[in-house]
Amino acid sequence: MLQLRDPFTITHPETAYRSDDLSIFLNIRGNNEYVKVSYPVKYGIFSRLETREMILEFNLNHEIRHARSKTRHWLHPSEWLKRTAGNDWIYYSSGGYAGVFEAIGEYYLPNFTYPTNSLLGGRPFEEPEVAKIHLNWPKLLAAVPDSKPDMPAHVADWIAQVKRIQKPDLEHKARTLFEICGARTTVLPPDARHSDYNVIPLTIADGCLYKCRFCKIKNKKPFTPRTQDDIQQQIRDLSHLFGNDRVNCNALFLGEHDALNAPADLIVYAAQKSYDRFGFARSYMIRPRLYLFGSVDSLLHADPHLFEALNRLPFDTHINIGLESHDQATLDRIGKPIRAEKVSLAFNRMGEINHTFPKIEMTGNFIMDDHLPPTHIQSMLDLVRDRISHPVPKGSIYLSPLRFGKPSREVLYDFYRLKTASRLPMFLYIIQRL
Repeated sequence: MLQLRDPFTITHPETAYRSDDLSIFLNIRGNNEYVKVSYPVKYGIFSRLETREMILEFNLNHEIRHARSKTRHWLHPSEWLKRTAGNDWIYYSSGGYAGVFEAIGEYYLPNFTYPTNSLLGGRPFEEPEVAKIHLNWPKLLAAVPDSKPDMPAHVADWIAQVKRIQKPDLEHKARTLFEICGARTTVLPPDARHSDYNVIPLTIADGCLYKCRFCKIKNKKPFTPRTQDDIQQQIRDLSHLFGNDRVNCNALFLGEHDALNAPADLIVYAAQKSYDRFGFARSYMIRPRLYLFGSVDSLLHADPHLFEALNRLPFDTHINIGLESHDQATLDRIGKPIRAEKVSLAFNRMGEINHTFPKIEMTGNFIMDDHLPPTHIQSMLDLVRDRISHPVPKGSIYLSPLRFGKPSREVLYDFYRLKTASRLPMFLYIIQRL
């Protein structure tokens, strides 16, 4: 049988070096597609440094991206730390596997160092061994020998390069990322979980339409689409910033908070130009994905030809709509300046698009809180249960707890009750930034 040649064999050759107290594996081939499994999976092409006490993993720019301790003080051998493009550290906990998967659609629960709205999880960053790795990895890395008598020169050179990149360098690169896009991405769509939130952010429009009173994430900038020239410049700068690690990228987030409200031709232009410039067709990761937010009005006013054009693009596209509530009393309380009738129309439109276009998934967000009017829950059930005759696998609904840092058993109980009743897939929306 003819064997297909790995196109990265020449540019990223695999190398292994082992000694009594040190192992180095360069250009490991991780999974090339994001999957839902209950055991640790690493993606893309990366390199690993392993000592008796720790494992550190690095991307193709020699920047640290994963870490864990091997000592008995580490919480669980299947749990690990991940550093994002925005230079945040995330602790991935198993959380009981099945329970976590039922709640968020993923087997591993992300725990953050910043406030979020999660109803699940503990405080892993307060654990001494987690803090040791998270805060002191440069010092631990510095203790690794620069070379050994039997170590190949290119392995010693790799050690020198990963040691050269320190915390200030990573902080500077994150600030540069935010400057290119105009601001930090303060919230990613919940659908970005399908790419483990490994996205390239591209701002095609600033601000949002509504400025809802309840929202803790969005900014006060008026909604303003960017120009094609501005988008081209961002793409050039982002391509340079991601550098060698572009080969591990296959997902694009069009920001900020209501990219669907941008002109249709601008959305398609940004997506196609990004696909070409970032080289998604040549990525190690297969099945490119496109993510964006939309609002009720941007969906209802969208050019029908936009969805036809998006469906023709070489992406699986996920558009997340902020519905929030189907109850007028709730909409008024949270300061969302729309009528419940529009939410109903938007929900119907989402179902039509999901049924019509195989490469587009429309998903929706609703809020959760134990202080909302009782009519909020019933009005939601009117949509996700009573309006749909049978279970539908496409068109997830995400429930977003309103309060940050205040887990509530009552709200979690409401979630599981709604999930059981819903005829659409339903998950908790954990606010995650880039």
